[in-house]
Amino acid sequence: MTAIPGLLAPGASFLEERPAAPAGLRVIGLDLSITSTGVCRPDGSTFRIRTRFKDGPRRMTHIRDVLAVEVAEHRPQLAVIEDLPMNAGRMSLTNLKNMACLHGVVQAVLIDAGVPWAYVNTKTLKKYACDNGGADKRQMADAAYLADGVTFADDKGGDQVDAWWLRAAGHDHYGEPLFSMPEAQRAELTKADWPAGLVTAA
Repeated sequence: MTAIPGLLAPGASFLEERPAAPAGLRVIGLDLSITSTGVCRPDGSTFRIRTRFKDGPRRMTHIRDVLAVEVAEHRPQLAVIEDLPMNAGRMSLTNLKNMACLHGVVQAVLIDAGVPWAYVNTKTLKKYACDNGGADKRQMADAAYLADGVTFADDKGGDQVDAWWLRAAGHDHYGEPLFSMPEAQRAELTKADWPAGLVTAA
């Protein structure tokens, strides 16, 4: 890839100080939501898992079942998950319970498959992608297009673009960047909660 002026080229020396990762690391990005979960597969393709309010708690089992199939088929070595929102304390009790339960359900899927996970909060992800902790969904999508020429269909809520950036963050943190990024933006990833080591999926 040709370096973009002002951005670091892949293979810059600072990458040598990053944690070692298996060659060809497979990462799945997950932007969890009880209504519309964004997923970015290890191959970079994205989709949403949508649920219906009338299905109540079965929405979680639907998300669980879809993700279990995805994990079994694509065998990621790492999942990168958007953390609970910083304003979680101001969410309604029902929404907070739903989010906490969904995260637990997804963690169980990953545990069963032997896939470690990392948590990246929303502000860190936005600073990594856009150098702006308050970036909106349009700016996140524009940044993805500038970085790698990707676009996202049917992504009004930005679930897919967030999942796409989460996957990119995992590759970047473990020394396999998918495209050039400014070092200052890459440095934001040190604030995330990364697993100490990776377990290769069987």
